[in-house]
Amino acid sequence: MISVLILTRNEQQDLPACLASVAWSDDIHVFDSFSTDATIAIAETYGAHVHQRHFDDYATHRTAALRTLPFKHSWLFLLDADERSTPELRDEILRSVTTVSAATAGFRLRRRDYLFGTWLKHAQISPYFIRLVRPERARYTRAINEVLEVDGAIAELASPLNHFPFSKGISQWMEKHNLYSTMEAELIHHQQGLQQPSWRIAFSHSDFHQRRLHQKAIFYRLPGRPLLKFCYMVFVRGALLDGRAGLTYAALQSIYEYLIVLKTRELVRNDKGR
Repeated sequence: MISVLILTRNEQQDLPACLASVAWSDDIHVFDSFSTDATIAIAETYGAHVHQRHFDDYATHRTAALRTLPFKHSWLFLLDADERSTPELRDEILRSVTTVSAATAGFRLRRRDYLFGTWLKHAQISPYFIRLVRPERARYTRAINEVLEVDGAIAELASPLNHFPFSKGISQWMEKHNLYSTMEAELIHHQQGLQQPSWRIAFSHSDFHQRRLHQKAIFYRLPGRPLLKFCYMVFVRGALLDGRAGLTYAALQSIYEYLIVLKTRELVRNDKGR
């Protein structure tokens, strides 16, 4: 069987459907950041093991879960509360872990993001994620938009994981990305990101997450990033083909990028004024 890890903070709305989608597991762990709503009660109702830790940053928090929780099984399926395992993914996971070699430490899958009931097939910038790992061979890096690093080979799963980032509405998405933009700006300003990105790795490396890491570092050095991001999403990736949902998502991502730009400039000005 497979252990499951779900991270939560006030997820009473999304958690029931998430838990129901992984009811096939006999070892579900909810790693909570001291929710003040009914999240804990819901988790306990579904028979999940509940653990709590104060949140500091995404990489440290997620790695703490990997290192401290008593998982029953050797493979761990990683979920957020607004994500849903599909029956096809369940079957493929259960089949794959019984045949994989010992050298394999993780599996990558495609996540399908939804807005207005529409799959953002073209607009979604980063659809591939490692979500099934041997926990002792995995760790997270980067405080925001964290990267999961795995010590070992990565295999591929064909079945999708569904994600509903707008399940709580546009306002909640904006509130969350206001926080994300602050953390991204601080990361850029304090030079904690990748300092010497490689164009070769960014566009030819075999590992998707390594490519994304270097692509992001290069992107942060470009002028006019919000407009570039909108044009890239709409005309290069084809967000137009996703209709109103795709165009809306491209606009929201551009606003998010502009917030990062403004907050980074603000940090620079504040430093110069000291």
